Amino acid sequence: MTASKPDTLQPTSDRDPAINQEALELVRDGSAGPSFEATRRSLLGEILDWMLAPLFLLWPMSVAITYVVAQNIANVPYDHGLKTALQVLSQEIEIQNNVVVLRLSGSARLALRAQENDGVFWKAIGPNNQYLGGDKGLPTPERTPIHASDVVYYRNDSLRDFDIRIAYTWIKPGATQQEDVLLIAAEGMEKRSQLANDIIKGVIIPQFFVLPIAALLIWFGLSRGISPLRSLQQRLRDRRPDDLSPIDTQAAPLEITPLVRAMNDLLLRLSTNIQAQRRFVADAAHQLKTPLAGLRTQAELALRDTPTGEVATSLQHIVAGTERATRLVNQLLLMANAENPESLGMVKIDLAELAKETTQQWFDQAIAKQIDLGYDGTDEATWVYGHPLLLAEVLNNLLDNAVRYTPQGGSVTVGLSQLSRQAFLSVEDSGPGIALQDRERVFDRFYRVLGTRTDGSGLGLAIVKEILQRHQASIQIANSLAKSSAAQGTRFEIHIALIASGKP
Repeated sequence: MTASKPDTLQPTSDRDPAINQEALELVRDGSAGPSFEATRRSLLGEILDWMLAPLFLLWPMSVAITYVVAQNIANVPYDHGLKTALQVLSQEIEIQNNVVVLRLSGSARLALRAQENDGVFWKAIGPNNQYLGGDKGLPTPERTPIHASDVVYYRNDSLRDFDIRIAYTWIKPGATQQEDVLLIAAEGMEKRSQLANDIIKGVIIPQFFVLPIAALLIWFGLSRGISPLRSLQQRLRDRRPDDLSPIDTQAAPLEITPLVRAMNDLLLRLSTNIQAQRRFVADAAHQLKTPLAGLRTQAELALRDTPTGEVATSLQHIVAGTERATRLVNQLLLMANAENPESLGMVKIDLAELAKETTQQWFDQAIAKQIDLGYDGTDEATWVYGHPLLLAEVLNNLLDNAVRYTPQGGSVTVGLSQLSRQAFLSVEDSGPGIALQDRERVFDRFYRVLGTRTDGSGLGLAIVKEILQRHQASIQIANSLAKSSAAQGTRFEIHIALIASGKP
């Protein structure tokens, strides 16, 4: 059988081949319309980029500013020591016989020696560049108009290829009219650099640990912040395919409320279009039933008056055609009802009883074609929730395909079993079978397997799938379990949930 061989309408049978070829060429060369290459962007990644990128760009600037500040901080205590040395020297300047001299007392020598042990050196220059004492090699600053007396100045210099820090000042030697005395104190930069490096390490090294932790906390916070988006996404995924009801805007964050409202508007328009389409199909099918019934009646009456001849043959073709058209109309009506969730009235059904009764209704057709039709399933009550007429139509369509495609002398078997709160209903035949590449497509509307000679509309299995989806059931196609060398056979298996403890 090829129940699954739902009757195909060839897609190009009613179209101009030249037009079809032209459309095919347009699709191949891409000229049928513009193509856009979409770039997928992560909202979380975008926010993280704009938050973390400036953070990591500012970090080197922070290091540079920290270095400058650390250098200034390190200069403060050491500059204070140089200033103290200058104060000690200034107290030892005297005027003797109108001559400026430097006489170091014991306490002053001790203080300056202590400074020298710490790497501090000094020099005193009297009026007319008179050397008064200290290290002659120290650089001597030039006085300019901006240099005032009794003000300590600082600068960086070098001595014998070593970087040094110099503190200097000009003082007046008593109340005389002598020129100012230049006092200089200096020390190397090593200790200052070491202190600055220690300050930088104390600030920068913790940042190596703080920054990754901050980035992780930012990522965690943003992930928690967009969790309502994931919740909304999950609710949309959990919806049934036919659920076009509006999305609750109260459950969405304020920032995406406009997006949710736009989606609700789209769902409303989509629902309106689908309802209009369903009404059109149902109305058209209803309108076609009456003229078809009249045409068939008139053809049968004419056939009685003309039992033989070419006219009789034509009338017989008309009767057969109206029968097929009437079945197609009935299937369209059934499809419209199956697609409308409001039309489904779920009740408690004994699937075993329904399967046996439906199978019995096909005994006459099976006998007429010399097909062995039987029920080989459980007699135990198998309770499920469903629509009796629609579930019966599922079995009718499967049996119709099985009887239609099974050759004379073949067999068709309806089976039913229970396992793990699931009912397994099957229809198995000894027909030619369905190729693997066609097993998914046979459930498409108006699709028929190529080479099929049996009449059909291609709607039977589409209706079966639609009805089962409304019942939250599934259907699979497999090879016949009892296949012979003469026929591969086809087996349709339906899985539907059982009622547990009187509840679905």
